[in-house]
Amino acid sequence: MVKAPQGYRHRTRRLLRKNVRERGGVPKISVLLREYNVGDRVAIKIDPSFHSSMPHRRYHGLTGVIQGKRGSCYIVEVYLGGKRKTLFVSPIHLRPLPAQTPN
Repeated sequence: MVKAPQGYRHRTRRLLRKNVRERGGVPKISVLLREYNVGDRVAIKIDPSFHSSMPHRRYHGLTGVIQGKRGSCYIVEVYLGGKRKTLFVSPIHLRPLPAQTPN
């Protein structure tokens, strides 16, 4: 038997699938122009129609903290398996989380 390919996007057919009403066209301009500040909490939600600065599928759905900006991308720090990881992610793949208020 031939070994199955182990590419960057393998086994992502269901994970990176868009809703039928979201397919085609360009995203909202507000998503592209959204600015994040250092310390903001964001959710990583991969947009499969944009391949540039796309994080690996293992980070889809995780929450991270903005550490800075590099070019048009943001430096996001996430924890995976008890280890701190640093990602360079385009804002198209990020969603803001509501601010946490201390009790």
